[in-house]
Amino acid sequence: MSLALVETTSRSTNAYYLARQNQMESNVRSYPRKLPLAIAKAHGCWLTDVEGTEYLDCLAGAGTLALGHNHPAVIESIQTTLASGLPLHTLDLTTPLKDAFTEALLEQLPGGKEAYCLQFCGPSGADATEAAIKLAKTLTGRSSVISFSGGYHGMTHGSLAMTGNLSAKNAVHGLMPGVQFMPYPHEYRCPLGIGGEAGVDALTYYFENFIEDVESGVTKPAAVILEAIQGEGGVVVAPTKWLKKIREVTEKHGIVLILDEVQAGFARSGKMFAFEHAGIEPDVIVMSKAVGGSLPLAVLGIKRKFDAWQPAGHTGTFRGNQMAMGTGIATLKAIRDQNLAQNAQERGDFLQAELKKMAEEFPCIGNVRGRGLMLGIEIVDESQPPDHMGSLPADAKLAAAIQTACFNNQLLLEKGGRNGTVIRLLCPLIITQEECEEVLVRFKRAVAQALVAVRGA
Repeated sequence: MSLALVETTSRSTNAYYLARQNQMESNVRSYPRKLPLAIAKAHGCWLTDVEGTEYLDCLAGAGTLALGHNHPAVIESIQTTLASGLPLHTLDLTTPLKDAFTEALLEQLPGGKEAYCLQFCGPSGADATEAAIKLAKTLTGRSSVISFSGGYHGMTHGSLAMTGNLSAKNAVHGLMPGVQFMPYPHEYRCPLGIGGEAGVDALTYYFENFIEDVESGVTKPAAVILEAIQGEGGVVVAPTKWLKKIREVTEKHGIVLILDEVQAGFARSGKMFAFEHAGIEPDVIVMSKAVGGSLPLAVLGIKRKFDAWQPAGHTGTFRGNQMAMGTGIATLKAIRDQNLAQNAQERGDFLQAELKKMAEEFPCIGNVRGRGLMLGIEIVDESQPPDHMGSLPADAKLAAAIQTACFNNQLLLEKGGRNGTVIRLLCPLIITQEECEEVLVRFKRAVAQALVAVRGA
């Protein structure tokens, strides 16, 4: 059926397409359960469902759509690539387009092409994570990995083994062995029950001591993998002193430091990569989502001295997506020319400040955090007593109700964090001041409506 026929048929309702999706697709689908719509078209920060309702999109493909929907530069790149006669699929054979993309991406990494080389992986961030771990094990000859509670690195067997969330892991036995989890600093819910700078200092000391303690019970790992801002874990920002210490210790002991920048990368945090806020250089950088300019692509940035691969050590059929490399170049150029890192920082600072003011009116907003246009709003039950650090109990029921109320107010966003109690904003980097103000209007209305629905007040 052509798109024109779909648009004009009398059956073009959300309910019609959702029912058909339910009949034809696996039970594994997730987003349609929380955002029940069928999308007809989209532009910028807005999308329209098949019934003609417009939504303000603060999900943006879980951070993939750095330039929003159907950005002119992205569309032009696709059309140019199609008209060029280039093959759309090249395995790892090179083309002038791939050459240009490779050079443009290397320019974004600290030290550029003198310090790093690229490895093109299969089209998902999970595959790039798997490749990074395989590389670290190949290089060091060791078998174990340190990951962190709250981290998210993908859904394949190896990447899931390194992911903190238990809901997807409990039903799957025999995940990759040798993963040691350690606590990740959290400004609102300190895992050591200390809080504040004292909590950060204790966790910083704990990591160094754990690695250097000859009675720790854990052999030296091949790699440490982490996110400088945990996304799915609830937008938890790593403290600078903690990240610096991890870099110092891993470098001292020959442990490969892998930074997962799949969601936080490409100006979302206000810098090109979130690890740049701490002034560190990872050994391996995992990139996906925005790197392909809205099309599937995953890439590793590898410090040249750690490129221990033999030919064909990690392959993948779809590592030569030419259109994604074209849209990737277009996205990198737009980020640079339109100064979108600064826009992300300024718009994010504004949103965060206004949300903190909103928390004074709505005490169910327990904590607002993040960097740039990667923001988290933790929803709590203020009627219950706080813990000894002053943190209130999380309220998963209210958080779900707020997400539903946002959808009913034509605002699309996602939840994350422990038990899904953190409302997450991943607005496109092109969002304007006026659109940010509209986000706040709709969100405030949704919080008020959800409070009435859940608590009757």
